[in-house]
Amino acid sequence: MDVSWKAFREDESDVGVVEIILILCVLIALVIIFRTQLTNLVNNIFSSISSKAGSIYK
Repeated sequence: MDVSWKAFREDESDVGVVEIILILCVLIALVIIFRTQLTNLVNNIFSSISSKAGSIYK
């Protein structure tokens, strides 16, 4: 019994999963907080790309 409890305490395989879940939660929270700024940024980037792409084909 003592050996299996020691092995259970030293097993850290689930720590990586918890870290990934926490990182995803932080990223989702940041996207929700800065949603309007990100939307404006992406729209500006796509409008810039489309206007410059039109000048390439002329």
